Amino acid sequence: MNQVKTVRGRGIPLVGNDIDTDRIIPARFLRCVTFDGLGEQAFADDRAQSQGEHPFDQPQYQGALVLVVNGNFGCGSSREHAPQALSKWGIQAIVGESFAEIFFGNCVAIGIPCVTMEPEMVKQLQALLQENPQASVSVDLEAMQVCCGDFQAPTSMGKGSRQMLTTGTWDSCGQLVAQTEQIRATAAKLPYVDWGSQVA
Repeated sequence: MNQVKTVRGRGIPLVGNDIDTDRIIPARFLRCVTFDGLGEQAFADDRAQSQGEHPFDQPQYQGALVLVVNGNFGCGSSREHAPQALSKWGIQAIVGESFAEIFFGNCVAIGIPCVTMEPEMVKQLQALLQENPQASVSVDLEAMQVCCGDFQAPTSMGKGSRQMLTTGTWDSCGQLVAQTEQIRATAAKLPYVDWGSQVA
């Protein structure tokens, strides 16, 4: 199973409160059959209006893994495409002041930790990343802290969600694969399942 304990990589600051899921991935991109290609459309309208000045377009932030946001990030509709778009762009962890509840749950469901910090600490980290885009950010779910050079700050996350990530139980497919033999044994006892005809 895919355990998520630490995410370490460059960070990308995205300043602003109440950034909703329609801004993260506009509704016209929801018609996709799979989530492939959604990363290219993350913040499509914001990026078009910013004419290259949006952090997701700026060359210094390409390849960043940790998104640093402000308050009520991911509010609006419950579309799971929003965290999927961020994930396909490359984001592996999000640090913020606060998150919309459904967005938070959708992130955990695909293995993206969303940790909260005090607003002043978030703003400090965003400023650090604006000054030094090459700085490495570490999001540690065991120590529950974020580090970036000399910067260190405690973070918060619900105990249940944190445990799901650190133990790998968020990954339902991984759990099934890890318990293949138990599944086979149970299926072999069921009179209505012809296990011999199942694909290995």
